[in-house]
Amino acid sequence: MTASAFFLPLGDNRFAATAASRGPWSPDSQHAGPPAALLGRAVERREGSREGFRVVRMTFEILRPVPLGEVSVIVREAEAGRSVERVDAELRTAEGRTAVRAHALRIRVGEPAELADLPTIESPLTLPGPEQSTAQIFPMPWDEGYHTAMEMRFARGSATERGPAAAWFRMRIPLVADEETSGLSRVLIAADSGNGISGALDFHRHTYVNPDLTVHLRRPPVGEWVGLDARTSVDQAGIGLADTLLLDEKGVIGRSAQSLFIAAR
Repeated sequence: MTASAFFLPLGDNRFAATAASRGPWSPDSQHAGPPAALLGRAVERREGSREGFRVVRMTFEILRPVPLGEVSVIVREAEAGRSVERVDAELRTAEGRTAVRAHALRIRVGEPAELADLPTIESPLTLPGPEQSTAQIFPMPWDEGYHTAMEMRFARGSATERGPAAAWFRMRIPLVADEETSGLSRVLIAADSGNGISGALDFHRHTYVNPDLTVHLRRPPVGEWVGLDARTSVDQAGIGLADTLLLDEKGVIGRSAQSLFIAAR
């Protein structure tokens, strides 16, 4: 049966990850996009969160594979100033081990009257839009997972070719059952795919797993589609970097980066 959401709420900040969260490296572990989005959701919904602040950066440290099944989320304020604050969050396995650690930077949004003379510079759209792009699916050895729960349309490159690529992502199902998914979570669930669409190595001969993800946002996304324009560079030491421009249908919204651990299968 096809999952109706990436996560099912269990109460007390606990969630059951469905098969829609399954990633490319193992049938028993999640793609990092859904856990990142779940941590972004926790930061946005934090009790006592101050009004008028916006997440402008989230950094994730992926310490171990995130298993399918039950996970829990813990979020807490780390430091707060008048205009800037940092919020920390963790995603833990059912056994209580920390799998992903997140750090969010939130900045106070200025009042329009204060910024009336500030010019608005919109970075133009640098890709063909999703309607002009080609629908593709990543070839995975299992029938259900992130690759089927996300709609992907390639503006440049391909799901099966190596090298730089650009693709649009749209969620087919909500992040958490019976909830509307926020713009931040829609960006985070897609951003972790930068290395996936721009792989520089043969997927069947190498793994290129990212132990981190950093996302910078200059503004929230508009609409359902999130665009990734990505390229990956690698070093013979087995270290790589995926650098990704993030877009919506109006233009550039930010950038993400992933360090890569590369090894032969």
